[in-house]
Amino acid sequence: MLTDNRRDRPNVSVVSSRQPFLNARLQGFGATIFAEMSALALKTNAVNLGQGFPDKDGPIEVVEAATEAIRNGLGNQYPPGIGVPELRNAIRDHQQRFYGLEFDPDTEILVTAGASEALAASVIALCETGDEVVTFEPWYDIYGANIAMAGATKKVVTLRPPHYAFEESEFLAALSPKTRLILLNTPHNPTGKVFSREELEFIANVAIERDLLVVTDEVYEHLVFEGEHIPIASLPGMRERTITISSGGKTFSFTGWKIGWVCSTPELTSAVRIAKQFLTYVSGGPFQYAIATGLALGDDYYETFLSDMRAKRDYLSAGLRSAGFEIFEPQGTYFVTADARSVGYEDGLELCWQLPEKVGVVAVPNVVFYDNQEEGAHLIRFAFCKSLDVLDEAVNRLQRLS
Repeated sequence: MLTDNRRDRPNVSVVSSRQPFLNARLQGFGATIFAEMSALALKTNAVNLGQGFPDKDGPIEVVEAATEAIRNGLGNQYPPGIGVPELRNAIRDHQQRFYGLEFDPDTEILVTAGASEALAASVIALCETGDEVVTFEPWYDIYGANIAMAGATKKVVTLRPPHYAFEESEFLAALSPKTRLILLNTPHNPTGKVFSREELEFIANVAIERDLLVVTDEVYEHLVFEGEHIPIASLPGMRERTITISSGGKTFSFTGWKIGWVCSTPELTSAVRIAKQFLTYVSGGPFQYAIATGLALGDDYYETFLSDMRAKRDYLSAGLRSAGFEIFEPQGTYFVTADARSVGYEDGLELCWQLPEKVGVVAVPNVVFYDNQEEGAHLIRFAFCKSLDVLDEAVNRLQRLS
């Protein structure tokens, strides 16, 4: 068991100290937890299972498509503001192929600098100062910053282990006349929850009854181990009020390329485009052609990708259990949540600061994704999107906990 040696803990808190030149909307936001923990991993030479990025590149066909685009001068200058036609057409084909959703590539699809920009542009474009955005906690950290930048207020509904279900009564209680939109993430980071059809139908019915918009982050759409990924836009009455967001980073293991997209109605896509054009304007020209190649890969790629990630999930889950952790096995994404209390710690943040020095492994404390911090104080997240050699080394080091 680890000792609670607070002297070893870096002088970093969950909430940033006041910044003298930062506007009021962003006070309290500091460096992301991912940057902090990755820096700690480098400092201590620890195995980094904190930040969610693969340690190997994706399909060679996609790499070659990017190289060919650069050599042929495709996208080396400003691409079209809405994205190159090849990628917009590929996104259209992807949405129809996997979900039966039809989108016009010229008026209903917008290419962005990753899903991060798509989320920021959507919230900034659609929210007025004083509006409220309902989302689920734990929430991915950029959601809070996006909502703050828009001058809106975040209202949360808690997902609780072991199954990360939510109370419908709590969801309804989070709504008010000021509610503008629902921000949904499925498959869900950091919990790995895949929202069921019944849950999505409940959310959809509320959105229709209250005339709310839904912004949905679906970047892990091809990483579903149990259950089924159901885009909420595919449910009756939701196509016209949903902004669907995804990206190529997670699906093809090129997170640094930052190629994302928005699919929605012409009116909503136009609104998001107006905000987006004053953020990056355009980005990643050659990589847009490459991600178009990736989206057209055959079913064998998607099946192998999922099978490989499932094996890694199962391997790390078994290793965490053998080290004494209670875990909440994810239905999707590439993260697994563990309970720090099962190895003698009430404070998951404290455990995460000590793990690199004590056993040489980095994880992320889930408390930073909660408004109601007591709900997540004891939870920590490990990423399994690494090679089996890396996971094996991490598992061996974690055995020192028992």
